[in-house]
This record gives sequence, structure tokens and C-alpha cells, in this order.
Amino acid sequence: MARSVEVTVEGKRRDLWADGLGRVGTRSAQILLVLTVVVVSVYALLQIRLLVIPVLIALILAAAIGPFVNLLRRRGMHGGVATGLAFVALLVVLAGVTTVIVASVRSQWGELVTQASSGLDELENFLLNGPFPLDREQLEQARTGIVEFATSSQVRSGAITGLSVVTEFLAGTGLMVVILFFFLKDGAKIWNFFLRPFTGAREAKLRRAGARTIQVLGDYVRGTAIVALVDTVAIGAALLILQVPLAIPLAIIVFLGAFVPLVGATVAGILAALVALVANGPVVALIVVAVVIAVNQLEGDLLQPVVMGKSLQLHALVILMALTAGTILAGIIGAVLSVPLAAVIWAVIQVWTAETPELEPMNPDLPPADTAKT
Repeated sequence: MARSVEVTVEGKRRDLWADGLGRVGTRSAQILLVLTVVVVSVYALLQIRLLVIPVLIALILAAAIGPFVNLLRRRGMHGGVATGLAFVALLVVLAGVTTVIVASVRSQWGELVTQASSGLDELENFLLNGPFPLDREQLEQARTGIVEFATSSQVRSGAITGLSVVTEFLAGTGLMVVILFFFLKDGAKIWNFFLRPFTGAREAKLRRAGARTIQVLGDYVRGTAIVALVDTVAIGAALLILQVPLAIPLAIIVFLGAFVPLVGATVAGILAALVALVANGPVVALIVVAVVIAVNQLEGDLLQPVVMGKSLQLHALVILMALTAGTILAGIIGAVLSVPLAAVIWAVIQVWTAETPELEPMNPDLPPADTAKT
């Protein structure tokens, strides 16, 4: 009798987890466990972001200029020479962009300060005599508050924090340069090393996922660079024609901002409009705003669908959510990296869940699968 009751109780216990609510509870526990693993993993990566971010940037840059290295190798150039040539070319481009920005700012800084001063005087007159005039005493109080804040201990503490950020930036840049060189030189060997523990179908899927990752990252960076170049030429030409100060640095900022989808080029255009407002007046600023809007429409309706193709198969809402999460977790760098990483994650999911995935074209510089473990 006791045995029967035990079986019955055990049977009821099993039935309790077998009904609808039990299945929901089981699935909820699994989801909570997965979320816990994700949160812990993200937290751990953030603690070593000085390593993670350079690795990600180096991987993206290697995917973008990898085809150039492969082209040089197919033309008969030695692998080390081809890697060194592409590496030096990239460093020269980055150094040239930095030099142009610094030289342009230094040459036009005095003029901009003078025009900004007169523009601020006009703004003060507008606030005192405009349709909603302010009392001069209120304006003086606001100015005093700004000055006190600028000289406060919080700002000095922020300056110290900023110095720490600059130090981390320099260290991360140096680390990224070294990692990029080794990715370009030995990327295939590094990937084969990580694939050694896997065999059979799992190894094949991982190889397809790796090839798809490099393809998506390369297409994304090259396509975004082309779109950004068109934005830069159009907006930069408008700034030069309108004689807006710092036109060349602002155009370069537009180019860099275009690597943040949806909002980057727009924010850079707003910055250009603010400079035009201070230096050239409201009419020129409105013209700059009109040019920025026209260029953004051209980019969204024509350039991105044609140039980007299928490299970014993400809905605008997904892009916005990725941008928000990346910005919260890692600031500006997170905003730049979030969208290509989201595109890669989606592409890898598609490869991994496909029952009969198409074979990706093999990179001629990658060793075949049967030699990967040698």
C-alpha cells in the first residue's frame, strides 16, 4: 500500500511538470539560465574591454582590407610583404586623416573663435530683445553658473578621468595595431587553431560561420565607407561653397559619423549646421540643414540599398536597439561596433540553423579542412 502511494505521489509529481504550466516553468527556468550566462559574459567582457575592443576593431579592419592582401598574394607577392604593404597603407591613411583634421583646426581656430564671439553676442542680444526677452540679471546669473561649473571640482575630476581615458585610448590603439598585423599575417592559422577540437559536421558549420563573418564584416565596412565618402563629398562641398569655417574637418567628421547607422551622419550634419549658425548666421545654417537632409534621403533611398546589398540584413528597429545597447555598454565605440556585430550574429545564426546551408566560397589563402589540424 505504501509502495502504491509512493508511485502515485511520484506520478502526480511528474504530471505536475508535464502539464502546460509545468512546461512554461521549465522553459522560463531555461530562459533565465541563458540570460544569466549572457549577463555574466557581457559583464566579464566589459571588465577587459581594453582587450576586447581592440580585438573587435582589428577583426573588422582585417575583414575590410583582407581582400587587398589576398589580391597581392595572388599576384605573386610574398605573404609577409603583402601584409606589410597593406598594413602600412592603412596606417598612412589613418595618419593622413588625423593630420588633416589637426592642421585644419589649427589654421582656422582663430577665425572661428572671433566669429563665435560675435555670434554669441548676437545670441545674447536675441535673448534680451527677442520675442521672449530675458532679464539681464537672469542672463548674468546663468553665465556665472556656467563659469562656476567650469571651475568646479567636478569638472577637474572629469578632466582627470578624461586623462585616464586618453591613456586607455593610446594603449588600446597600440594593442589594436599589433593585433591587426597578426590577423592579416596569420588569420587563417589562428582560426584553424581554434577549430582543432572540432570535427565533422560541427567543424564544417564553424568554418562556414567564420567565412560568413568575414564576408559580412568586410561588406559592411566597405559599403559604409563608400556611403560615407559620398556623404562627405556632398556635405563638404556645400560647406566649402558656403564658406563655413572648418569645412574640411567637419566633412571628415561626417565621414566618421557615417559609420554609426541612422544617427551618425545626421549628428555630424547638425554639428556642421551649428558651426555655420555661429560663424555665418541663420540663413547659411538653414541651407546646411537642407543639404544634410537631402544627402540623408539620398543615402537611405538609393546608396545603402545599392552599395550595401545584403551585407546588413537587419530591420531599422533592430539597428536602433543595437545602437542603444552598444552606446550604453561601451559609449561611442559601442555605437560603432554594435551594428556590424549584430549583423554578424544574425548571419551566424542563419548559417548554424540552416539544415542544408550553402557552402561559402573558400578563401584561397585558407588551408583546406583536412590540413587544419596539422
